[in-house]
Amino acid sequence: MAPPKSKKSVAVKKPQQPASSGGRTGARRPRKNASRSLYSAAKVHEIFRRFSVQRPEPKGELDYVNAFTLLVAVVLSAQATDAGVNKATKALFEAADTPQKMFALGEAKVGDAIRTIGLWRNKAKNVIALSKALIDDYGGEVPRERDELVKLPGVGRKTANVVLNVAFGQPTMAVDTHIFRIGNRIGLAPGKTPEQVEEGLLKVIPAEYMRHAHHWLILHGRYVCKARKPDCPACVIADICKSAEKTTDIPAPLVPIAPLKDTAAEEV
Repeated sequence: MAPPKSKKSVAVKKPQQPASSGGRTGARRPRKNASRSLYSAAKVHEIFRRFSVQRPEPKGELDYVNAFTLLVAVVLSAQATDAGVNKATKALFEAADTPQKMFALGEAKVGDAIRTIGLWRNKAKNVIALSKALIDDYGGEVPRERDELVKLPGVGRKTANVVLNVAFGQPTMAVDTHIFRIGNRIGLAPGKTPEQVEEGLLKVIPAEYMRHAHHWLILHGRYVCKARKPDCPACVIADICKSAEKTTDIPAPLVPIAPLKDTAAEEV
């Protein structure tokens, strides 16, 4: 009698484990949100409450006489100090405080006026080009919409946000080098790009403080949380701050904090 035929073995596939990092099994970990603040809503509110007491009416340090001259000043301030721009624009704005007057002045004369500012040739060309665009497309008026502002020569998102905030009172966040540094250094709104930091700040800053938040952060970065070394003993939020660079054992400041008048030289 022939031996019974053996059954053909069938390989059983094991269910695949979801991919994971570090060789572990289990669900994939969510990617870390680059713009997630390290602070609770209550802590963020307290940070800006203190800024509001310290500087009740913060102002930018660029000199201007109207929305147009503010726009020009911010365009010129790229890779330049506010003090340097103010020296160059004093006579310029006395001669030309409208797009029509600026365009009539011409690129050569604008260039002569701003020769002490970095990249002055290209900036003079942009000032004349944006003046012409304002005349041709907007009736000589500075538009109040970001999408329109960024169409102008030499105007990027940061410049547009400054103009909207300062000239028209809109609650925008113009992320410059100081705000980008603070957003990441103290973990208020971490991000790899200015746009990420801007988005993070707009999410966490209370609406009641948005009008002046842009200036508070710039001035804090310029005079206290400086690029080379933060001045933690002079910081009104030192006891709240979660920066790894923070000086240890900073006592909580007295509340309310006395308003501060800026006297330090501008940081380059």
